[in-house]
Amino acid sequence: MTILARYIAMAWLRLLALCLGSFVAVYLVLDMMDKIPRFIRAGGSGGDILRFFVWKLPEMVGQTASFSILMATLLTLGMFSRNSEIIAMRSCGISLLRISFPMLFLGLVASFVLLLNAELVVPGSYERMERIERVDIRKLGVNAVFRRNNIWFRSDNQILQARLFDPQAKVLRGVTLWKLDGSMNPTSRIDAGSAEFHDGRWTLKDVVTKDFSQGHGYVAQRARSMDVALNLKLDDLRVLDNNADNLSYRKLKEYADNLQNGGYQAFRYLTMMHTKLSGPFAAFVMVILGIPFAFRNSRSGGAALGIGASIGIGFAYFVVNAVLLSYGRSGVLPPLVAAWGANIIFCLSGVWLAMSVKN
Repeated sequence: MTILARYIAMAWLRLLALCLGSFVAVYLVLDMMDKIPRFIRAGGSGGDILRFFVWKLPEMVGQTASFSILMATLLTLGMFSRNSEIIAMRSCGISLLRISFPMLFLGLVASFVLLLNAELVVPGSYERMERIERVDIRKLGVNAVFRRNNIWFRSDNQILQARLFDPQAKVLRGVTLWKLDGSMNPTSRIDAGSAEFHDGRWTLKDVVTKDFSQGHGYVAQRARSMDVALNLKLDDLRVLDNNADNLSYRKLKEYADNLQNGGYQAFRYLTMMHTKLSGPFAAFVMVILGIPFAFRNSRSGGAALGIGASIGIGFAYFVVNAVLLSYGRSGVLPPLVAAWGANIIFCLSGVWLAMSVKN
């Protein structure tokens, strides 16, 4: 690496550390203001609350990194322009591509680091964070177990097992409910095609009941529906809804495959699955877009322009990406197109801006 490349890379990394640290700090303060009062009312100790936010840091870094990289790129080139360093480099015959290469390389490296963070670090840290909140702070206990997309739940003398959960319809699929006596021997087994949650109660559909309390064998009875009393709340099943973004690519793929094998639509989770790969590479796209934008406005470059442009570009990317992802989750667009669409659009925009920059 040449002296010039090291100089550009170090300037970019310093500003990235400043931007990322600032955004994570703001995120952390706002999240603390929202959660700490509720945690204190629930009886959480200071140590448990501190551990909760420590384990949330990987998620915060993943969510703020792309915007921080965009701002660091614009501020770096704005600083070089303000100090006439770009003019000095160009007068020495150094091309714009060579000036940009250290930032492009570091942006690509950052994307791979964010991919590893999202796939290997965030799922584990999120599980620890959820356990601290539910068990240590809220004292709710661990009644529900999610493993290989099977849901196991114990409530008093009943054990429920379900093959999968559809959070949008609030429906459990492939339900088996065992009732036990005081010696933990099964007295009956209820098999149901689904279980729906309405008005605080679970209703089983297409029910087959097998009664083992008559001695030898069992007596089977069929019913179209049956209400059951279960201390199972929808919040206990939310792991596959709003928080599915914190699952790994492998877990999302496994769950989507199970949905499709069961004859159900999996657009939502297929889109999230592809987003696990496309999301981290938004950092590289931000560098591709930020560099030509800064060069086009090099005469008026500066901190104010860099911050303003970062907010505008970041907001535009967020809106376009959110719209495409909503289309993918609803099945209007193929999940692969919806997940990568915003990256492709903004990458092409950056290439077009680069082609229009005067050398």
